[in-house]
Amino acid sequence: MGDQGVVLLQVTVIWVVLAAMAAPAAAQSKPGCPDRCGNVSIPYPFGTREGCYLNEEFLITCDNSTSPPKAFLTNSNINVTNINFDGELHVLSLMARNCYYPNGTEQPNSTTASFSLSIFSISDTLNKFFAVGCDTYALLQGYQGGDLYTTGCMSICSSEKQVQDGSCSGAGCCQVSFPEGLDDTTLTLSSYFNHTKVHDFNPCSYAFIAEESAFNFSSKNLTNLQDMEKLPRVVDWSIGNETCQVAKTNPSSYACKENSTCSEPSGRSGYLCKCFDGYHGNPYLDGCQDIDECENSSLNKCVEKARCKNIPGNYTCSCRKGYHGDGREDGDGCNPNMLQVIQIALGVSIGLISLLMGSSWLYWGLKKRKFIKLKKKFFEQNGGLMLRQQLSSQEGSNETVKIFSAEELEKATDKYAENKIIGQGGYGTVYKGTLTNGRIVAIKKSKMVDKSQIEQFINEVLVLSQINHRNVVKLLGCCLETEVPLLVYEFITNGTLFDYIHKGKKISTSSWEVRLRIATETAEVLSYLHSAASTPIIHRDVKSTNILLDDNYTAKVSDFGASRLVPLDQTQLSTMVQGTLGYLDPEYLLTSQLTEKSDVYSFGVVLVELLTAKKALSFDKPEEERSLAMYFLSSLKDDRLFQVLDERIVNEENIEQLKETANLAKKCLKLKGDERPTMKEVAMKLERMRMVEMHPWTDPEENEYLLGESSHTVDNGCSIGSTNTAYDSLKGHIMLPVKDGR
Repeated sequence: MGDQGVVLLQVTVIWVVLAAMAAPAAAQSKPGCPDRCGNVSIPYPFGTREGCYLNEEFLITCDNSTSPPKAFLTNSNINVTNINFDGELHVLSLMARNCYYPNGTEQPNSTTASFSLSIFSISDTLNKFFAVGCDTYALLQGYQGGDLYTTGCMSICSSEKQVQDGSCSGAGCCQVSFPEGLDDTTLTLSSYFNHTKVHDFNPCSYAFIAEESAFNFSSKNLTNLQDMEKLPRVVDWSIGNETCQVAKTNPSSYACKENSTCSEPSGRSGYLCKCFDGYHGNPYLDGCQDIDECENSSLNKCVEKARCKNIPGNYTCSCRKGYHGDGREDGDGCNPNMLQVIQIALGVSIGLISLLMGSSWLYWGLKKRKFIKLKKKFFEQNGGLMLRQQLSSQEGSNETVKIFSAEELEKATDKYAENKIIGQGGYGTVYKGTLTNGRIVAIKKSKMVDKSQIEQFINEVLVLSQINHRNVVKLLGCCLETEVPLLVYEFITNGTLFDYIHKGKKISTSSWEVRLRIATETAEVLSYLHSAASTPIIHRDVKSTNILLDDNYTAKVSDFGASRLVPLDQTQLSTMVQGTLGYLDPEYLLTSQLTEKSDVYSFGVVLVELLTAKKALSFDKPEEERSLAMYFLSSLKDDRLFQVLDERIVNEENIEQLKETANLAKKCLKLKGDERPTMKEVAMKLERMRMVEMHPWTDPEENEYLLGESSHTVDNGCSIGSTNTAYDSLKGHIMLPVKDGR
């Protein structure tokens, strides 16, 4: 037997089995009327002859000339294979077929397919419209009520490799849904190239409406469907075209009999009858009969020691004498009714409850004690004793620093939820939190890697405890009870200077006045740290991401994790090199000798960022432009200053001021620290320029420049466009890879 015969046989067997399964559930026909036609049960309201069916639409014509006999709906050629009380008729329907010779001539066996019902309709929920072929487009036309409805789909493929078994999405097979209530359908087929380009593996196009679950597309269908004339389809049936409410008003024609209910099928007119739960039979004949659930143990849930009693539509279970319970296997069952057993069980239960309560009390007590010891361990491990001692020994220490509990900060950050993260760096993660008093804060969670990081954490608390400056992010407190130490700062709303410069977060795209003010405020902070703090402080990680901006775009210097206190009798410290590439002082990088001038160099890079709106380090640019400091100095050397300045800040009024600022940045970026100005000199220079910016009527010739230079000339006599020996030395220097100190 060929593949085509196998497919046809499989479909036939499926429907024979379905019919056989449905036969026992199908109810009776009218007395004296045939209840079967071949393998198909014929329940009332359907019937095979006059007096056996409800009306003409429910006539089933039985063709006894075949073996087994075949059932047809009314006098049509619609072959019925199964009838059920859910309002479904399973039928076999014709398909449309167009076949072609290799030269593209249409074969004479090509067909269209029409399907017409009287009062019934094709099921739109169980059927689909299918088209099969690699050079095929098919149309489905029908009537929905009195309106013409048309739909279709296209199936195209150039080789058999494009066809996938089980897939009907346009390559070899396509399918579409159609609306409810469709009748008088006609299927037509067309082809673009008459299958001449795919004839060797697909000579025909096919179109049909079939039950979706009964058709599973296979690449073999490209050739074997021509041997199959019919495919299973589902037709919806119902009684009349009235609603249940209207039908009940006329008892003589109302079809639902005793112990049944009326229901209206979705999407179509008429109604169906259904037996109540606990009843069976044909709801359209003499009514439904009670099911005796006690006759069959599979129909009830009574346990072995219980009695089953049938009642109309249901059953009850009761325990035999000497047992108690409700008698159902899904309930209490039937158990020996002995008081002693209950007493013993009660005693054991009370003992177990007491033991459980005692164990729980002991467990929670030990757990609480362990938790307290763990918090104490973390406090000492995180340097709490050292911090407490250092703070108490410092003169003028910040007494407002608060020690927060772990629970307070966990609640403030919703248990450190990811959506609370506002920043991440080498030293830790920063979360936005809300304290119980409603104050919004920034909580820094340090990364504990080794003991040196604990020292950096303590160092940041010590440094910030001594700083009292309006342009420094205020430290509110800390928490040492967790494995990872925490710092609590005031929350700064407008992000970082890096965001302001590079990510478009600007008040104005051409606001040099704002940029100059931010530079001045930052320089004043560094000057304060170097000169005015009780113990001089070197920040050691000055960069645009560590300068925050508040609501008024006032600068707030942050992140003192890498900072160092400088003893009054020393001008430099020997340290492990830390900082951020692009901002790192080359002299410090080579010598490991940290001085105040290291901050001056880093500030010079920030100043160039403000002038150019370029990043300090850009690996995606040409080699000569990767380091902003080197590129800027090179541009000054070649007299190309205004080619690198941010064009949004340049105007006729501030050209001289921009030259002065560039000259100042050039001084800050000197290779040798001794040749750089101090931060105090830088701050005063910037403040003087700000005064000129704010009061343009001031005569600049009356002012004496703090760095001993005019707006065009530095103290070594070099103009902005002249040769810079410091730059030449820097250009020849190879930048060593250093781990980012952040």
